[in-house]
Amino acid sequence: MAKRGHNEVQESLQELTRIFRPKDPRKFVKDYIRKYRITGGYEDELTVIVERELMRINSSAS
Repeated sequence: MAKRGHNEVQESLQELTRIFRPKDPRKFVKDYIRKYRITGGYEDELTVIVERELMRINSSAS
């Protein structure tokens, strides 16, 4: 995945995580990949991004 494209995907996913605050990060990422037609093989990496963002949201809310 190109560097610029990767950053756009990462930023988009972080923003959507802040908006929707998903309960199941893996399902959220699967839906995101299908909806935005992301190339396969990035599911684990994107799931980690969502989990990190959720931890950041939860720690700042406390």
